[in-house]
Amino acid sequence: MANTNIKRVRTSDLELKDRLVSINRVTKVTKGGRTFTFSAIVVVGNENGVVGYGLGKASEVTVAISKGVEDAKKNLVKVPVLNGTIPHKQEMRFGGSEVMIRPAAPGTGIIAGGAMRAVLESVGIKNVLAKSKGSSNPHNLVKATIGALCELRDAHSVAQLRGISLTKVFNG
Repeated sequence: MANTNIKRVRTSDLELKDRLVSINRVTKVTKGGRTFTFSAIVVVGNENGVVGYGLGKASEVTVAISKGVEDAKKNLVKVPVLNGTIPHKQEMRFGGSEVMIRPAAPGTGIIAGGAMRAVLESVGIKNVLAKSKGSSNPHNLVKATIGALCELRDAHSVAQLRGISLTKVFNG
């Protein structure tokens, strides 16, 4: 997934909220018995266009979640949000999961489930239609959703990339 649109963000002056997407108990059988560890997927965002995800693993749930939050803060990206929705339709695939997100009219709300909903709420998107196809694995769903959000471009960036005025982008 080589993406040139990814805009990294510094965490120094952001007020981030974290959401737990999934927690998984992993069992390792040893000679002395079973050893339980926990794996947590966490999404952080400022609900104003910045989002990131992280994975934490530890022998206790709270430690795994805090490790996931620290990892997520290292992987923040900026997403264009226009009037509470996204600029255009986008599809993305990661592993066996495929996601499709479309802009929606004001008042629609977030029509998405599970892992996708956590990512979209963390970004600060208020109105969007989303569909996940294929695998419902939370790891792949989060990665596919953030990948789709990173591919989004607003009209200003398109005009700047093409070297034309903003009115020419819309008028052709």
